Amino acid sequence: MKVAVSQILVQFLERLGVRYIFGIPGSHILPVYDALYDSSIRSLLVKHEQAAAFMAGGQARTTGGVGACITTAGPGATNLVTAIASAYADSLPLIAITGEAPTHIFGKGGLQESSGEGGSVDQVALFAGITRYHRLIERTDYLGSVLNQAAKHLLAATPGPVVLSIPFNVQKEPVDDSVLEEVAFGAPGAEPAIAASGIEQSLELIDEAQRPLIIAGHGCLRAGAQAALGSLSEGLNIPVTSSLKAKGAVDERSPLALGSLGVTSGGHAMRYLEQEADLVLMLGAGFNERTSYVWDRSLLAGKKLIQVDNDAGQLQKVFRADLAIEADLGSYLPALAEAVRQRRLAPKAPVDVGAFIDAAQRAIDTAGERIFSEQFDHVRAFYRWLEERFPEGLVMFDDNIVFAQNFYRVSDRDCFCPNTGISSLGHAVPAAIGAACGEARPVFAMIGDGGFHMCAMELMTAVNYGIPLNVVLFNNSTMGLIRKNQHQHYHDRFIDCDFVNPDYAQLAHSFGIEHLRIENGQDLSRLEEGVDFGSGIRLIEMVIDRDLYPNYSSRRG
Repeated sequence: MKVAVSQILVQFLERLGVRYIFGIPGSHILPVYDALYDSSIRSLLVKHEQAAAFMAGGQARTTGGVGACITTAGPGATNLVTAIASAYADSLPLIAITGEAPTHIFGKGGLQESSGEGGSVDQVALFAGITRYHRLIERTDYLGSVLNQAAKHLLAATPGPVVLSIPFNVQKEPVDDSVLEEVAFGAPGAEPAIAASGIEQSLELIDEAQRPLIIAGHGCLRAGAQAALGSLSEGLNIPVTSSLKAKGAVDERSPLALGSLGVTSGGHAMRYLEQEADLVLMLGAGFNERTSYVWDRSLLAGKKLIQVDNDAGQLQKVFRADLAIEADLGSYLPALAEAVRQRRLAPKAPVDVGAFIDAAQRAIDTAGERIFSEQFDHVRAFYRWLEERFPEGLVMFDDNIVFAQNFYRVSDRDCFCPNTGISSLGHAVPAAIGAACGEARPVFAMIGDGGFHMCAMELMTAVNYGIPLNVVLFNNSTMGLIRKNQHQHYHDRFIDCDFVNPDYAQLAHSFGIEHLRIENGQDLSRLEEGVDFGSGIRLIEMVIDRDLYPNYSSRRG
């Protein structure tokens, strides 16, 4: 049966499991919007295209499925760039459908044309470095092949964003609906097989070690290997620390959890790594700038290293490993656990992680290296309140990072999504809105006032569609990280970091949402006064003095 290309595209999205699509219509993409009208996919009108892609990324991060956004040609597509780059850095399965001017005016200077011809913007080149796959579809005879390639990259073990640009006239052309039979919608290819020698060598190194330590990366979460990771840790008495992005790979309230590792953390895990560990199991962690303390080689000096990752490009990218294994952690960890059981590998001597953390904190305090003074106690208390208030778990999108990394212990029932990737300001609110669509748990967006100014109007997207959302706004009337660096490294020569904020109570009132303000610990009691955080939309304003800085250095100017 013949149907329009626009209908095929919508059917393709449905077959990918897309339930929501975020975007802004324009003339050049209206045929696809018209096809969405009768589909099972719910379209949501946003305030800016960048937010549409952040929302799609939020959906992808929390569901594990494909997130989707849609825009018109020209500025509609170019406004996606930052959020698509963020999805690329985070390996998120995100598809963006963009319109394009009709092919018969290519090169003639058509309105919003971005074909790359006749001096127009070359959209293919624009997205080339930040997508796994991007195609301008000028004809229908290879449509099936294009969709198959798109599905392959979206469903891969290490996925990434896909951008498909379709000229207005091509969207309306008829094609046979059998074209979707050319698309493989299953996960492509098999995971790398685990060589028996890799498991055996892992066992030997673990058996020889006295004080092994696991560094869990986001690969553990992506592989759904949390249970196997916890079993390995508990069965052999191996403490676990995580990268920032992997907080929650093990319940951070468990006895063997050291918290997260990294330059913006309190330093407990780093001290254990330096002072105690003789073997490090780096599982699905890239050991990037933050986690590695700007690639400090002394961290692994005198220790043996096992590194396991499903991406061969990550293996030994930073440090040489004694054993490097390309494998999916969802397969490697159960195989290792079975080998431990069969070999009856003896557990290591019990480790009192709590006592180590207490001793490390005393040393940190004595050395004057504590990250947060008591003037941040109301922020600390708020995160502890979150832990107690939501024992069944919540979803948190975090642009601020440094507070949650130190104050919030992520449980195995939480979904913690820090703003990693390219760390774009203005990410948390739209990403949380995307995640909140269809999410049963309470959703929180943690964001500074500088970043909030970039995305504040997206609160009206949540209002328009009745999407429950809790926005925690850290109000210090400054770009906090910039001001801290100018204080630490530039002798308080403050420039372009301070600003005047609006009255957030009045702003919330104008949006028709609830407003709460927290200036001290006593104000926390108001959060319990009949507030249902699973429904409604609220702005929780957390006031912080602009001259208070976390006591850490990024080791950069």
